[in-house]
Amino acid sequence: MACCALMMPEEVENISSCSDPLTGNNPNSFLHSTLEQFFTAKTLTLKMDKTDAVAVIGLQRYLTEQQNVRQQQQQPPDSYSYDMTVTDGVWQAKCILDRSLNNLIHKNIIRSGIDINITQCSFVYNERRLGQGCVCIEKIEHGSKESNVLRKIKDLDSLPMLSKDGFGNIVALQSDSPLQVGRKHYLSLWNNEDPEGRVWVPDVPPSDVVLDVSKMTLLCDLESSLGCMFRPLPLIVRVIHKSRLRYYGKPGLKIDYPYQAYFEVADQSGTMSLVLWNELCPEWYQRLNVGTVLYLQNYTLKQSYQNRSRPHIDNHRMKSFHSVEMCLNPRNPTAVLTVVPAKSVPPQWGLPEVSYQFAIRSELESLASNSACDVIGLVTFVSRVERIKNKGNTGPEKYWTYRWVHAVDGTSNIPFILEIFASSQPEIFNGIYPMTYLVCTQMRKCQEQDSLPYLTSSCETQIFTTGYHKGQPYVSDPRVKSFIQWTKTLKDSVMLKKTVVGGHYCFPHAPLIFTQSVADGSAQVPLVAANELKSEMEGLHYREHKRLAIQGQIMAVQYVTWPEETLSDQQTVQSVVTVPDPPSDQRTVEVTETPINRETSSSSVQSSPSRRKRKQPKKRVMKRCYITRARMQEKREAGHGLTEEELSEQEEESDSESEEEEVGPLERNPDQTRASGQQGPSDIPQSEGATGERAVADCDWTSWESSSWPKQRQEVLEYLHPGGVYSESLSQRFRFDDKTLLLQQSNLHAARWTPEQTTDTLSPVTCKGYYKITILGINQQMAIDAAFVPVMSSGDPRSLGLPQDPHDNTLLSCLSAGFICPLADPLSQSEVALPEPEEILATAEELKDTHFVCILDLCHLGGDKLEVIITKVYRMTDIALV
Repeated sequence: MACCALMMPEEVENISSCSDPLTGNNPNSFLHSTLEQFFTAKTLTLKMDKTDAVAVIGLQRYLTEQQNVRQQQQQPPDSYSYDMTVTDGVWQAKCILDRSLNNLIHKNIIRSGIDINITQCSFVYNERRLGQGCVCIEKIEHGSKESNVLRKIKDLDSLPMLSKDGFGNIVALQSDSPLQVGRKHYLSLWNNEDPEGRVWVPDVPPSDVVLDVSKMTLLCDLESSLGCMFRPLPLIVRVIHKSRLRYYGKPGLKIDYPYQAYFEVADQSGTMSLVLWNELCPEWYQRLNVGTVLYLQNYTLKQSYQNRSRPHIDNHRMKSFHSVEMCLNPRNPTAVLTVVPAKSVPPQWGLPEVSYQFAIRSELESLASNSACDVIGLVTFVSRVERIKNKGNTGPEKYWTYRWVHAVDGTSNIPFILEIFASSQPEIFNGIYPMTYLVCTQMRKCQEQDSLPYLTSSCETQIFTTGYHKGQPYVSDPRVKSFIQWTKTLKDSVMLKKTVVGGHYCFPHAPLIFTQSVADGSAQVPLVAANELKSEMEGLHYREHKRLAIQGQIMAVQYVTWPEETLSDQQTVQSVVTVPDPPSDQRTVEVTETPINRETSSSSVQSSPSRRKRKQPKKRVMKRCYITRARMQEKREAGHGLTEEELSEQEEESDSESEEEEVGPLERNPDQTRASGQQGPSDIPQSEGATGERAVADCDWTSWESSSWPKQRQEVLEYLHPGGVYSESLSQRFRFDDKTLLLQQSNLHAARWTPEQTTDTLSPVTCKGYYKITILGINQQMAIDAAFVPVMSSGDPRSLGLPQDPHDNTLLSCLSAGFICPLADPLSQSEVALPEPEEILATAEELKDTHFVCILDLCHLGGDKLEVIITKVYRMTDIALV
């Protein structure tokens, strides 16, 4: 075999003696020397004490081969396996990842574009095939956020794959099939719906054809042909609807390409379903589009599967034949498909044109619930891509990927709210960004109580953005033309001010009244026990979103200021935490210089033993505390006089000389960490959102704590500290210059590294801080910190559909409503006077000893970043049993 992962021991000698034209037999190749050690030692397992870093180029997922009972006992169960391609800067190598490391991919800890150290690997022979085997990576160390190896590579494609001849044909060596020879294709890394790999034939213009149309049949004649022994006559049809791919593979299923796709086709007599099966899906799925004309031969007929969704096709005013469906099979018999060029379709065939039902935003409320429509709009907001687990799935574990989009069409001040699931169009789905024209077909209207209507994808939804509209049948639709005319009246500079990308977003908003069924305990949001939260959080995969509800009390609140500046790894950042001070305010200013270290480490793998030299910077801390009238009144009411110290300005200054010291990545002193303005291990895990990205002034007006909390905190069995708010949690203003970076941050992490991939981040401008809420479970056994990021501006996409009844801006009313009143208008020249955080925290005492139901949004952002955001709290008066 050609790839290094499929070499036999005797082939290694050929590698040793060969001279690579690119590297000149470079003796510094870690992968080359490791493979030599492998077989020189005459062992199947190699443990390495000293390793060099290798970069992860790509990760590829495929269905696991069925295991025997012994294998199931030795390794954790998992439906999928992964191949990983790595490079040391000299060679590339493709290896299998041991299933014990799968969890690191599920959490996006191991990902493309980082460096790892391989500490143990083995050679695994295929016992059912002669002369075949592969390298399996069993243990690794990781820690770098950005690859130093890839940074030095000028042309990744020029690096050769390890082979028995040393240097060979790169295209041939980069095989597009899994190393486990029982599988023929890869799956998309994060879902099962998107085509993945070169096996999927791209859409190409059809060539001219000559057809025999002397003996043809119509769709209306096929119902009577069901069960007949003779082969049905050829058909000419037009595709009017196309579904996303369905993957039905599972361990033990002996089908190479277990895919299925539905198409609705029509001729002059009516419409019928056409099903594309198995190997024909990679060959034809991307070539069969809405509007394509097909000449079909050797198809089969079977009774239609009734328990599936169907597109809404009443607009065609044609008869639909639902009792029978046509099947295109790769064998027995082998179906024959011919795409007819549009210029070769004569009018006498009588094929119906594709028609649409475009809805405008002003009439959306009048549409019936669950009715289907098509929409076109100018995108103003695109959320990050998230995933949810398919609970109804009976086969291997399966995730849906989706994102939220706002789009305007000029007929209403309210945009379309679109929930778009992956539609087997990954390039388009990942390329949605503000200021583009978006078309979504076959969307379904959803309407929930006390909420704006929104549209969600169906199985037959197709999406198109700027760059993909040319040649689509809808371009001549009157409503599409009207929309284009409206966009010509817009000014880009004005619309850009209304555009937003990314951040936490969940719709519809939590209902005004929390209801639970007395019969079975079901609720609109699942109500879970507080001690179940830990397992719920630990079970989350990368970008998986869950909304849960818990009962408890709010014991403490702290206002955390978002940093004004974020710098890269190992740079020094100066963060100034300050709040404007009207006459009745108390102000604290803290200036901290501290190095930012964004390297993370997981307890599930070994931590790197490497040590590095790091300078300890000078620290200068200044605190100024001013006594305000509100503070003086509190002192008087409490019966305390003011001390001389409280009336004076306090200034503390401490300087420490720089000194050089060897510090391991996990050897930071907690006390030193707190002194540098970062949270210690006992407070929040050392993660990007909790340490390197913020320095928080610690003064009494920035926090509130129940008088009973210190004692109860000692008695809780578990206190969970997620990382707070991250850059991915907050929306960004869209800028064309930052489009690539914004798309990278809002999309899922790429399966394969490209030179355009970067670890840079942009500083959000829409958030100055958030509230860290400590919730104690109702049984007082578990506590958790959650972040509350109130909506403060009508430009925040979360404000859309939020009930905006005025309230008094107490902390409780803000938590109940989700916003600070009144909302500021980002386009207005006048400023709205919003309450300062200390004013809101001054009202926190009413939270004491009160029973709440709290709505929590959980999302795993990759690595050790877990987002827990509280979106609403219910008082007992806002709860109903039904």
